[in-house]
Amino acid sequence: MSSSSSTPSSAAGANASTSPSSAVSSSAGTGSEGLTSVPGLPQEALDVMNQPQYALGQWAISVRDIDTGEQIVSLHPDTLFEPASVTKTYSTGAAWQELGPDSTVTTPVKRTGEVTGGTLNGDLVLVGKGDITMGGRTKPDGTVDFTNLDHNDANGIPGATLTTEDPLTGLNELAAQVKASGINEVSGDVIVDDRLWQPHDLVGNPVTPIIINQNVIDFTTTATTPGQPASIVMSPVVAPWQIDNQVQTVEAGGKTQIKPTSTDEKTVTLTGTIAADSAPVVNVYLFKDPATYARTAFIEALGRAGVTVTADPVATNPDSALPPKADVDGLTSVAELTSLPLKEEITYINKISYNNGGEAMFCRLAVAAGSDDCEQGLRKGQEIWQAAGLDTNAVVLVDGSGLEGNYVTPNSQVQLQTIMAKRPDSQEWLDTLPILGVDGSLATVQSTSPSAGKVFGKTGTLAAGDAFNDRYRLPVKALGGQMDTEGGRHFAFAVFSTNSLYPDINGIFQANDDVGKVVASIQQAY
Repeated sequence: MSSSSSTPSSAAGANASTSPSSAVSSSAGTGSEGLTSVPGLPQEALDVMNQPQYALGQWAISVRDIDTGEQIVSLHPDTLFEPASVTKTYSTGAAWQELGPDSTVTTPVKRTGEVTGGTLNGDLVLVGKGDITMGGRTKPDGTVDFTNLDHNDANGIPGATLTTEDPLTGLNELAAQVKASGINEVSGDVIVDDRLWQPHDLVGNPVTPIIINQNVIDFTTTATTPGQPASIVMSPVVAPWQIDNQVQTVEAGGKTQIKPTSTDEKTVTLTGTIAADSAPVVNVYLFKDPATYARTAFIEALGRAGVTVTADPVATNPDSALPPKADVDGLTSVAELTSLPLKEEITYINKISYNNGGEAMFCRLAVAAGSDDCEQGLRKGQEIWQAAGLDTNAVVLVDGSGLEGNYVTPNSQVQLQTIMAKRPDSQEWLDTLPILGVDGSLATVQSTSPSAGKVFGKTGTLAAGDAFNDRYRLPVKALGGQMDTEGGRHFAFAVFSTNSLYPDINGIFQANDDVGKVVASIQQAY
């Protein structure tokens, strides 16, 4: 990747032991010769960047004082790089500005036909509105719950854990309201209406307006006695799904590797081994038909609430029986579920980097603009950011989550964070980002550093295999956000590392910490 021109900064460090260098960089990229110096960048950061795993890649950094506009560090600041999940700041930030951090969506249950003697002579229609948690992650104080390594990443990254809330909470609440409305029996069918936007996939992951448990089934595997099958618990438990347990417990110190598969979308087969001394392991299976899953889960919730449904609970969602889309809003509502405020949904998206949530923000922008085409949400996002003062020519987006094909410049991310920092609700926005050494995808990064708790940033990672050399390549590791420096200044920053190489998947954690170390060194130097 070719380098761009950079403007040396005249800023001096606040700490002499880590004072930024004033010399010009000796090479255009990191490369095999490394970087001898970058204006404004502490030597500690250069030491990290010059490690062998980064020798064949490139670093790019932009750091700017939010209050004064002074450019502190510039290394390829106007060159396009893949931002990975830093992309989510563009989708969530656009939704934040357009819809408002306190806005909510309401998921209704409608009825066709009339209720006579407690029997609905018609259908119940659960209308998906893009609520990304559906009550399944709401803490008692009304905020969103998350774990620092979320279940959505469980199959690819070791160490994921689950929250304690019931993923079916929202459906249970809707079912209770249906019962309270006077319906004891449904003689017709239960149908999920997922036509709010046109369903599409993110690398095989359906993006639909109905979302139950982030549209995955969780499996927690616990070791037993070596030589015996492991113990596996499924959550949530929804028909007709069941477990085919082929995971064996092996001796302490042995290999832990579990793979979930399904050939019939009814049974999930888990194969592999778990070491006797291993902590419980979370895996997920991403089901292919969210509407059918939600329908069955809702029928079961209705049963728990005392409402009898005569239709086959495990049949495919009969969407062909839905009234015309334009007519559904006019149907009588018998239940409604209000989502968490947008700021809580965005907190979940940004803290744990929820891909479908980032994409859903552009979809909801499209709907707000009168379209069911999520690509129109991207165009609406461009209008929002351009009106806010962002140079959108420095941004190329193909989705709202951060998959391959998105490109931004480091200066663009700095400009975005500066725009958000100058809003009256800036602190609320900042609170949605992972905090260095504290929570989300930065929870374990520089946790003992004096910078912990003072850097707020969205992480981004793209990982790929190198079968030729049996190793892993990170096309990009990125971090963009804001920091409160040791000297009391307020900086916006973006750091990108491309094409680093590691022997195994744990390189993701090392790269995450290294990028955090670069940012922490800047935070301490000023």
